[in-house]
Amino acid sequence: MTDPFQDPDAAGPDFIRAFADSMEQRQTDPTMEAIVEAYLDRLSFSADTRCLEVGAGAGAVTRRIAARADPAEVIGYEPSELFVAEARTRAGTASNLRFEVADGADLPEEDGAADYVILHTVLTHTTTPDVLLAEAFRVLKPGGQLVVCDVDFSKASFASFQNDPLDVCAKAFVEIFVTDPHLVGKVSGLMQEAGFTIDHFGVQSRVITQARHMLPWVSETVKVMQARGQIGEDLARALEAEHERRVRAGTLYGYQAVATVVGRKPT
Repeated sequence: MTDPFQDPDAAGPDFIRAFADSMEQRQTDPTMEAIVEAYLDRLSFSADTRCLEVGAGAGAVTRRIAARADPAEVIGYEPSELFVAEARTRAGTASNLRFEVADGADLPEEDGAADYVILHTVLTHTTTPDVLLAEAFRVLKPGGQLVVCDVDFSKASFASFQNDPLDVCAKAFVEIFVTDPHLVGKVSGLMQEAGFTIDHFGVQSRVITQARHMLPWVSETVKVMQARGQIGEDLARALEAEHERRVRAGTLYGYQAVATVVGRKPT
């Protein structure tokens, strides 16, 4: 099955709404908020700064960038028309923020037009990360910086014990919804091949114990498994119920490793 994030509009409006809500929930996680704040701390914003988020989805991260960068101009580019419509609905009143439909491989920007480009959980969902990195390099000014923040999905887990059935959901989620779970291990090399020098590489552990932060890893996964005929309705509901039982009992344990890489276009 092809990663639906490669063509979200084909997945339909229910997918868009579900994952727009999921992205909002993810960004309420203190660990994710701290990760975003930490990479924004590495950037310096002024009134004439132009910052692009490529693959902005429904704008959960873009709005945080705009609030931090104000009054700098922030543009969220996203190839999905449905995600852009959702992002505009959720955008609020920020005067320095806008969302536009555009593919990260072909941005409507002049060479050297941007100070910063941010790719937040994007490259793991594309078959051509090198193309997106080359385009980011093109649109950045000399000395401009690229931030790549992504999950090392190869390490993602729900396992609290051997053969934990919830961990099957985690592994199936990665198989269904991720293009390259090992992207983080390659990204520094790919950025250097694109011409960037690496200013920073770091990995932050993210432990998930709350109800909503990784719920789609179960709820959306069992929908696909059921549609494939792999499991029945009873097991699908039982897996969701087990997730909720662990939340109530305070025993839910989900794990992710989130990498942040900051590269610079040479002057």
